[in-house]
Amino acid sequence: MAKKKKQEKNYRPTIVNRKARHEYTLLDKFEAGVALTGTEVKSIRLGKVQLGEAYCVFKNEELYVRDMHVSPYTEGNIFNSDSKRERKLLLHRRELEKLESSMNEKGLTIVISKLYFNGRNMIKLEIAIAK
Repeated sequence: MAKKKKQEKNYRPTIVNRKARHEYTLLDKFEAGVALTGTEVKSIRLGKVQLGEAYCVFKNEELYVRDMHVSPYTEGNIFNSDSKRERKLLLHRRELEKLESSMNEKGLTIVISKLYFNGRNMIKLEIAIAK
């Protein structure tokens, strides 16, 4: 019984956006951190996230992800946030500049291709420039 609880605690899902890989040609990939609240992390750990319609936009020289649906945490209370709120992506300045210059080209967009936990239990998004 104790082993089962330990395995559940260390469960780290990888969510792949198959729709993005099917509908777009992915040109260049980047790894980005995400600014999340505590209940969002718990909900993602349970695998309750949808990336199908997610895309990225620039606002005040910062990159945000839109339409990434993170279901409210069932054990949460007033600390649950809006499920489709904009979430800030954490990237280096040179990566942001490269992404912004590619966004200015006609027909290119930035989509989310994968959400995963890295080795240090940090949630990362794999974003890609797509055509």
